[in-house]
Amino acid sequence: MIELLFLLLPIAAAYGWYMGRRSAKKDQDDISNKLSRDYVTGVNFLLSNQTDKAVDLFLDMLQKQEIENEIESHSQFEAELTLGNLFRSRGEVDRALRIHQALDLSPNYTFEQKLLAKQQLARDFMVVGFLTELRIFIFY
Repeated sequence: MIELLFLLLPIAAAYGWYMGRRSAKKDQDDISNKLSRDYVTGVNFLLSNQTDKAVDLFLDMLQKQEIENEIESHSQFEAELTLGNLFRSRGEVDRALRIHQALDLSPNYTFEQKLLAKQQLARDFMVVGFLTELRIFIFY
């Protein structure tokens, strides 16, 4: 009888490990599915010219991912760049300027990413009409 218990103990431990791993993977899949649904909803808002709702949804998604540290550097850069562009298209150029300047000054991004941020900053300055700042910005 005791031999049977010693035989079943490793089997029970292996089964517990398997179930725990399976549960963790399911939770991770649920999170990614929710993000995918939110992303599709945001794109639908954009396509139906409801940019206010789309920007709010994308901001919420980005903040949730930043809090949970589940977003990689490249994805975060693209998301913030896109949000800045959305703010500029909505007429909130001051918010777009802040986002694009933060991207340009951040040490976490590559040279190419910073060039993209500078390009968007130049567009922000052109929209606002700060041509002198644009000239200074381009040459430095």
